[in-house]
Amino acid sequence: MAEAIWSSDTGEAVYRSRDPVRNLRLRVHLQRITSSNYLHCQPAAQLGKDLIDLATFRPHPTASGHRPEEEEEEVVIGWQEKLFSQFEVDLYQNEAACQSPLDHQYRQEILKLEDAGGRKNRRIFTYTDSDRYTNLEEHCQKMTTAASEMPSFLVERMANVRRRRQDRRGTLGYKKHEHVLCTLKVDSNGVITVKPDFTGSKGPYRIETEGEKQELWKYTVDNVSSLAQPEEEEREQRVFKDLYGRHKEYLNSLVGTDFEMTAPGALRLFVNGEVVSAQGYEYDNLYVHFFVELPTSNWSSPAFQQLSGITQTCATKSRGMDNVAYFSYPFTFEASFLHEDESVDALPEWPVLYCEVLSLDFWQRYRVEGYGAVVLPATPGSHTLTVSTWRPLELSPVAELRRFFIGGSLELEDLSYVWIPGTFKGERLSRFGLRTETTGSVTFRLHCLQQSRAFMESSSLRKRMRSVLDRLEGFSQQSSIQNVLEAFRRARRRMQEARESLPQDLVSPSVTSVS
Repeated sequence: MAEAIWSSDTGEAVYRSRDPVRNLRLRVHLQRITSSNYLHCQPAAQLGKDLIDLATFRPHPTASGHRPEEEEEEVVIGWQEKLFSQFEVDLYQNEAACQSPLDHQYRQEILKLEDAGGRKNRRIFTYTDSDRYTNLEEHCQKMTTAASEMPSFLVERMANVRRRRQDRRGTLGYKKHEHVLCTLKVDSNGVITVKPDFTGSKGPYRIETEGEKQELWKYTVDNVSSLAQPEEEEREQRVFKDLYGRHKEYLNSLVGTDFEMTAPGALRLFVNGEVVSAQGYEYDNLYVHFFVELPTSNWSSPAFQQLSGITQTCATKSRGMDNVAYFSYPFTFEASFLHEDESVDALPEWPVLYCEVLSLDFWQRYRVEGYGAVVLPATPGSHTLTVSTWRPLELSPVAELRRFFIGGSLELEDLSYVWIPGTFKGERLSRFGLRTETTGSVTFRLHCLQQSRAFMESSSLRKRMRSVLDRLEGFSQQSSIQNVLEAFRRARRRMQEARESLPQDLVSPSVTSVS
């Protein structure tokens, strides 16, 4: 029945306030639970009609070993307000125990308190941000959510440092002598963290002491900060409005009023990409070498632009049937397309992303795990691409033994040979005689942004640019089944039209009889 009135939620609560933290006030009320005041705080419905209220039989004030003023205490505390404990009063009164300037400052404040009649608080005291207080419970807190977490070497060393620090400070901070009632944290963004939360309409929190005298205490934590007057709120709103206005003007001065536009008939492509992962490869410790090849005609990039990159070496993790290496390697590049050929038959080309996956073992032996290529998406937005890779293969077992023991394998001299090289001028690219083996795949995540004046103009330039973009999109999807079927339908329709236009005597020649 006793647990029904306690608040068991001791987790932290987060608040946000724009008011100065110096205006924050907390009221902490602490009371020792005895048989008399416990029954006095129970609801009347829980007491039987035939039972005698034990609150009428109040014990002698000294029966519990505490004076009446020690049974209950209430203090109002401000932000970073220092309330000394009895241990600190005894400690800092000894000048030899003062080592730092803060210790000497506390000594002067304690001497002034003694001259003024002593400290007002008895059991409740505070630690501020400047105090040498260390929470001994920190060394046993877990860093992850894993049930089988093992403390690292650094965690164990830091726990030893905390214990040595406590040994030098005596009994200050030990759990059997002190109990943390409330922890308050404030950051520069106005976020206030309170643990436990303000009591409010909930029941009080409880504390059970250990040792020979097992006592039960209850306490409440309430926010008693004074409310701002309407005039102060209005003045504060004006100050914030002026501050935000100045900050907006500052940002506008950095950005400027002139928006950078592309040249007429040009398309600018921005790509923010990420090498997400690689999976399905034979060896561990993978890294990816990638680059973007721009078509030789109509495409260009800034001189400072870097169109290639190499990820970090990453160990693989088992995910189902595959071993996956997660890179999360970001990259970005910019390119421009200028449409100069106005002929309808001219088919624009689109940039190609090449990748090479390699492995590196403990003995610094590297192996080529696969090559791959993919055409960049022609539509803006977010795209996730999975590039299948392959590697050259020798049928001789000596090559595989060399690859296993000393590393190294067949490599391509020109990585653009994976796709169609930009320097190729022939009609057909033959790979006859090249033996390959299918390996794993690499996952890319691309966020594409396109900028062009044609997107906001309604003239013939917009129509011409729209046709260029349509052809670009068709080029990037020319290998799809839908385009193949559409081309087959057009060819069949042209054949039927040609047949219908022929003379009937050529299509079905007549047979003449001789009499």
